[in-house]
Amino acid sequence: MSTGTRTVTASARPGTAGLSAGATALAVFAVVRGGGVLLIALGAWWAGKDPVAVLGTSWDSGWYIAITEHGYGRSLAWPATGSVQSDLAFFPLYPSLMRLTCVLLPVGAAGAGLLVAWSAAAAAAVGVYRVGERVAGKRAGVLLVALWGVQPHAVVFTTGYTESLLAALAAWSLYALLRERWLWAAGLAILAGLTRPTGIAVAAAVSVTALYALVARGEHRRAEVWAAGLLAPAGWAAYLLAVGWRRRDPLGGYFAVQDAWGSRFDFGAGAVRAASRVLTGQGSPNSAMTLAVLALAVGLAVLLALDRAPLPLLVYTAVLLVITLGGAGFFDSKPRFLLPAFPLLLPLAAAMARARPRTAVVATGALAGLSYLYGTYLMLISHVPL
Repeated sequence: MSTGTRTVTASARPGTAGLSAGATALAVFAVVRGGGVLLIALGAWWAGKDPVAVLGTSWDSGWYIAITEHGYGRSLAWPATGSVQSDLAFFPLYPSLMRLTCVLLPVGAAGAGLLVAWSAAAAAAVGVYRVGERVAGKRAGVLLVALWGVQPHAVVFTTGYTESLLAALAAWSLYALLRERWLWAAGLAILAGLTRPTGIAVAAAVSVTALYALVARGEHRRAEVWAAGLLAPAGWAAYLLAVGWRRRDPLGGYFAVQDAWGSRFDFGAGAVRAASRVLTGQGSPNSAMTLAVLALAVGLAVLLALDRAPLPLLVYTAVLLVITLGGAGFFDSKPRFLLPAFPLLLPLAAAMARARPRTAVVATGALAGLSYLYGTYLMLISHVPL
């Protein structure tokens, strides 16, 4: 893709004869995340808890289960503040897939949520590898998957949450863009827009890249480029308008729903206040980890830009960062919002690919240990919502 960027080709890793590099990347992801699931399961059994319930019904998972079983219409009132939190804040694709899984398989809603999330995580791992391979080579692609799977909050990929689904749709949409498969990219962006509010980042990547192709590359006669740029935000916009219609406020209804949850765009004022509390010793361990993750994400974003990453990756990560850093409320959830922002890890993956294999293995192992311990803490000890 001619966007002023470079594509690197690397030789396959030794010892993977007979296996595609994509399968190797999937195996790496399964190993690193499987270890985390095993530790949580052991901890849950030791504490007398059901591991499926811990992973499949915690926090927001309960809302998705209720939508799956009963449809939309649930709300939760908080008399102390007078706010009413509605399930309309949750986008429909994930619970729709849960409902379909319940129809096809003899599992309950919680089990269906985990099956959808785990399947999406597997699809995302291969998509993340394909993007990394195309940009930085096969070895860097595998390492990108490994790093993506051992982030401190990567436990979310194996819970009943939507980050895995968004990551899968985003990775394959970005890969389609890098290969100039415009309609595939747009179709996946539409689905991403029906998955999470931050799904708009995928649409932005498609639309901005299409605009670049039309204006800077003179491809204004290609109908598929026009179609991709115009259709990519359709899923996100359709859900916002549907909620607005239901709330009798077509343009503002969805944002009113989010406001009742404490989610609004305040240009980072809330994040700055939370960071100040952490730096003055008043924050929780979760908030301290959140601040560290956000600072690292900003640094990696700078490195990604300096490395002249492809335009779709830059736009996608930039929009995710702006939404995450600029949004108010739920400071400790911000690292979860950034989990689909896998391109941020490309500079680290490329650096590790140039290092000795032993160095890459040791670094990945150390990060995996941190991820396992922190993930277990989040799921079994912490009382702060993910």
